[in-house]
Amino acid sequence: MERVVQFTGPRQVEVAEQVTADLPPGHLRVRTRYSGISAGTELTAYRGTNPYLTRTWDPEARLFREGAAGIEYPVAGWGYSEVGEVVETAPDLDGVPGLPRPGDLVWGIWGHRSEGIVPAERMIGHTLPAGLEPLAGAFARVGAIAYNAVLAADIHLGEDAAVFGQGVIGLLTTRLAQLNGARVTAVDALDGRLETAKRYGAHTTLNARTEAVAERIREATGGLGADLAIEISGAYPALHQALRSVTAGGRVVASGFYQGDGIGLRLGDEFHHNRVQLVCSQIGGVPPQLSHRWTVERLQQTFLRLVAEGQIDVTSLVSHVVPAADAADAYVLLDERPAEALQVVLEF
Repeated sequence: MERVVQFTGPRQVEVAEQVTADLPPGHLRVRTRYSGISAGTELTAYRGTNPYLTRTWDPEARLFREGAAGIEYPVAGWGYSEVGEVVETAPDLDGVPGLPRPGDLVWGIWGHRSEGIVPAERMIGHTLPAGLEPLAGAFARVGAIAYNAVLAADIHLGEDAAVFGQGVIGLLTTRLAQLNGARVTAVDALDGRLETAKRYGAHTTLNARTEAVAERIREATGGLGADLAIEISGAYPALHQALRSVTAGGRVVASGFYQGDGIGLRLGDEFHHNRVQLVCSQIGGVPPQLSHRWTVERLQQTFLRLVAEGQIDVTSLVSHVVPAADAADAYVLLDERPAEALQVVLEF
C-alpha cells in the first residue's frame, strides 16, 4: 500500500492509503524520503482559496473559465519538492543515457506520497549531486522559483534591490540577488525572518508593520528609490509597497501567488505616476528574453549546483522535519503560527 497526503476540505488533512500501482512502460518508481511543503501555493488549496477550486484553467486559451471547478476535494498528493530513492525502472528504459538507476537518490516532483511513479523524461539529470545532503534536494523547485524572479529582475552590479517577503523563497531570493551584485533591502513583518535575512546577504532589513518601508528605501537611496523590487510574499499590500519603493521607471517583479481581489493595491498611485514596470515571474516559464538560453530545468539544476558548491545554504532553512503521518499538524503550524516555522518537510 502507498500513503498519500490529501486535503479532504478546507483545513482538513488526512493521510490515506492507496493500492500500489503497477509500473507502466517509460516510468520509474521512486520511494520518497523527504517532501517539502510549500507555504504559499499549497496553503491556497489547504485554505480553500486556490482559483482552481472555483474556476477551470483553459490551457489553450490561457484563460480561467467560470462555472466549473478545475479541481475538487479531496485534493491528493500536492507538493513539488520531493527527494527519494529509485527502486524500480521499467524494462524498456534499459540503456537510456542520463537516467537514474535503482539505488540512486533523485529529486523531482511527484507529490506528498510515499512513492511516486514518474515519467522517465522528467528524471533525466535528476540524480542528486555528489556530496549534497538528501534534504537539500527538496529545495530544487523553490530555489528555481527564487532564481526565476532574480533573472526577471535583470539585476546589475551595484544596484539597489528590495525583496518583499522573507519566507523560504524570499530568503533564497535575497541571497541570489546579493550574489548577482545587488545591495538588498529585505522586508517582512516578522523580526525573526529579518534576522535570518541578514545572514542571507541583506544589507538592510525593514519591518513592514512598524516602519514606513517606501520612505526608508527612498531615504537610503538619496531620494531616488530602489532600482528594482521583487515581491514574493503574495500579499497585495506588499506589492503596493514594492511599487511605491522603486525609482521612476523602475521594475517590480511580482512573483507571489496572489489570491482574490487586489485589496490594498492602488494602481492609480505611484505605479501610474512613476511609470513603474510590473513584471510577472511564474515558474511555468523563464523570462522571455532569456528563453533561448534558460529553461526551468536549467534553473533547478543550476540552483542545486550552487548549493553543492557552498554558495547557498538551504538546510539551515529547515525548521521542522515532520513524520508524514503527522502532516495535518504541519499544515496547522504553517497556517496558524508562521512565525515559528520556515521550511517544513514531511519525512516518509
